[in-house]
Amino acid sequence: MPRILLIEDDPSVREGVELGLRRRGHEVLAVETGEAGLGALDPFRPDLVLLDLMLPGMNGVLVCRRVRETSQLPIIMLTARGDDFDVVVGLEAGADDYVVKPARTEVLDARIRAVLRRLTDPVERTGTEVHGELTVDRAGLSVTKGGKQLALAPSELKLLLHLSASPGQVFSRQQLLECVWEHGYHGDARLVDACVRRLRRKIEHAESAPRYIQTVRGFGYRFGPLG
Repeated sequence: MPRILLIEDDPSVREGVELGLRRRGHEVLAVETGEAGLGALDPFRPDLVLLDLMLPGMNGVLVCRRVRETSQLPIIMLTARGDDFDVVVGLEAGADDYVVKPARTEVLDARIRAVLRRLTDPVERTGTEVHGELTVDRAGLSVTKGGKQLALAPSELKLLLHLSASPGQVFSRQQLLECVWEHGYHGDARLVDACVRRLRRKIEHAESAPRYIQTVRGFGYRFGPLG
């Protein structure tokens, strides 16, 4: 039974989401402030955080950053508008996905399960691969750089595993949305771009001159050549 920490200040939304997810088989702890959510992390030990962006006091972006300081716990943001500037800021802060409110329970449930699958699903191949300074352990779902293990959020790990499985192959943003985020035809390319930027900060020596994840202008991304 997945354990979901819901941080939402609107009582009607909080109660509706909590009830809907419980009916879908999730264990839910619902709190109304960012401070309360951070305080619940250790005692509740959630599998995923469902986080409202527009919280009073400590907003969702700040909560996301605080969580990412010590944990790669999966985070899905709840936002009132899909075109909000805050969505991009939240994704840059480390969120794995976002859902626009009001969200149907089946949509939330599907997004939650998709994110959690990224923690356990095998990707394309098994075994260990070495790409320059990067060592990718597909069976252990871990990545090291220069012998030091990297802390990657679920979406970052799944994206790297997918790209590195086919060095040199170009993937469109839509292909990556479907393979990594399991979004359909109208998925949001900002998810891919924000995840690539976060991943580059962790694996590249210089984000402006990436060796591993390269942009193919007007189309998408590829892994390598390493040069």
